[in-house]
Amino acid sequence: MEWLTLFLLAVVLGTDAFSVAVGLGLGAFLGRRQVLGLVFTVAAYHVFMPLAGWWTGRVVEFFLGRLASFLGAAVLIYLGLRLVWSNFRLAEEEPPVLRSGFWGTLLLGASVSLDALSVGFSLGVYHFPPLLVALVCGAIAGLMTALGLGLGRLAGVLVGRRAQLVGGLVLIGVGLHFLQGVG
Repeated sequence: MEWLTLFLLAVVLGTDAFSVAVGLGLGAFLGRRQVLGLVFTVAAYHVFMPLAGWWTGRVVEFFLGRLASFLGAAVLIYLGLRLVWSNFRLAEEEPPVLRSGFWGTLLLGASVSLDALSVGFSLGVYHFPPLLVALVCGAIAGLMTALGLGLGRLAGVLVGRRAQLVGGLVLIGVGLHFLQGVG
């Protein structure tokens, strides 16, 4: 595996996290702690998932492949629907996406990192050490998550109150896009 191939693989794996982060940044004004928690969680999953895929082999892919993709898409659609619904509520509340704190962040991180598990299954044919591949994937995914949150927040400031609605629609769209790959 060449360095360019590794970089491109990491960017492709990070695009899910980036697009979801843009939607979150649009729909929710997250505090520094939530942003850092999400960035580090996504990065950690993008390190762990390829390694888990590398070490567990094709058997896990056979049992979880389609189910994992479906669950990841369902989580994103659910989060998007919650954002859209909360846009129509009159009360100004904490955004519902990360309201559940630690567990919500873990769930969201997992939902955008499931494709890294599948990539791990195919890493055995390349000569790069799996830990190096996983660390590069984690670093790129973390950076892309931070960038997506920042761009989403900037766009949210420009759009105003309707940013939560737009963010929810983005998450629903990403989730539906993921569902297309399941079928």
